Amino acid sequence: MTALNLDMTQTPLPMESTPQEIKWRLDAGEKLFLIDVREPVEFQQARIEGAELIPMRTVPAELSRLEARTDAGALIVFCHHGVRSLNVVNWLREQGVSACQSMAGGIDRWSCEIDPSVPRYS
Repeated sequence: MTALNLDMTQTPLPMESTPQEIKWRLDAGEKLFLIDVREPVEFQQARIEGAELIPMRTVPAELSRLEARTDAGALIVFCHHGVRSLNVVNWLREQGVSACQSMAGGIDRWSCEIDPSVPRYS
């Protein structure tokens, strides 16, 4: 695998990326911003180290800050199973923020496939 090119005029990022791909990119030193769009109570139950909590309902208010981050790296948006994060990525792209992806399967899949120390919850 090679590092993804963030020049969106050449190769747009897919809407989703698997936890394995994200882990590989992080391990390769790619600058990624992990954005957790779950609710604070969910964040208290389980979290990925280094992720920033921005609940889905607050994303519009954070748009300019999120967009500015994409100058340095891609946004990796996740939730519990990947539905809310996919909606957020779709909305961000409609706003012109193309350097963003949803983590397929969310934190639950991350816990199963990457880091079992992250608690699973229902």
